[in-house]
Amino acid sequence: MIAAFKLLRLCFAVLLAASFCVSAAYAQKWEKPAAPFPEASEELYGVAVNGKFYAFGGLGPAWTPKGLMYEYDPGSNKWAKKNNMPLALHHPAWAELNGKIYLFGGFVKPEKGPSAWVPINNSWEYDPANDRWKALASLPTKRGAAAAAVVGGKIYVIGGAGVHPGSKEAAVHPARPHRSVDTNEVYDPATDTWEARQTMPTARNHTFVGVLNNKIYILGGRVGNAFITRASNTGIVEEYDPATDQWGALKASMPNPRSAGASGTFKGKIYTAGGEERSTGPWQRTFRAVEAYEPATNRWSVLPDMTFPRHGLAGDILDGKFHLVSGDVSSGGASGAQIETDVHEVLDIEGK
Repeated sequence: MIAAFKLLRLCFAVLLAASFCVSAAYAQKWEKPAAPFPEASEELYGVAVNGKFYAFGGLGPAWTPKGLMYEYDPGSNKWAKKNNMPLALHHPAWAELNGKIYLFGGFVKPEKGPSAWVPINNSWEYDPANDRWKALASLPTKRGAAAAAVVGGKIYVIGGAGVHPGSKEAAVHPARPHRSVDTNEVYDPATDTWEARQTMPTARNHTFVGVLNNKIYILGGRVGNAFITRASNTGIVEEYDPATDQWGALKASMPNPRSAGASGTFKGKIYTAGGEERSTGPWQRTFRAVEAYEPATNRWSVLPDMTFPRHGLAGDILDGKFHLVSGDVSSGGASGAQIETDVHEVLDIEGK
């Protein structure tokens, strides 16, 4: 009897401890789907700017980048096509600053030969007000699938994937040598210059990212390889302080380690949605999961799932609503099984 009581007490203690790290939060609600995306695609990227939502990028068969740019107006619930990227690329790092959208690095197709992902260092500024693109100083390190975050008027480009230093390889491919990188470089739009900063402790790509209280959080992603067929996901959450150029202690891990999803920041929390994984079991899959991380308490909250599991979707938070646009319902490693959807789901975070 005493042994049973002790066992029961131990189980209760474990459950109580777990509750401090993850909690359910279902005040949020899904709205009626918004206007579908005009050109359904995987590898779209999204950002909110001045009351509008912008979805750009896109990747077609044989790893052919589309270079799309679309603007969504929530007031009219309509999409408008804008000028395409000057250089069609995929997997850039992107961020918004002072009403403009910035893109850094990414991949393009080889000029000849079999298709692959060639890392580039191009940098671009897009001005939504004038629908114009402008080339900027090149990213010092050629890489793609990195994360970008804004602190103090500067843009930090962290992580990603590229070829090994000194390698004869010119491109990234599942069957050829390459690596995740820990690179951290900061861009100053005022001077159009770059500076190297403290490298990230855990080299990874396809991460989620958020900024709160002038600190950058890199969440999840994949290690070892840029392709989900060869990579492993990680749930690690790391915090970077640009003011001291230092990385802090590890934070609470993601409840579901994922990569290639969408993220946004709102009222003290970083929201993550979708993604994909290669499991050690007999499956490879995409996620419906929506989860939020709160740095102040170092806790995760589980939110209502998306209707459609997806990776490579565009997402950001606009006026308290998490817009999640298009993407691929199948995992990126499922050869010949692309299921691109035009769905545009909207989660009302405050449940109004």
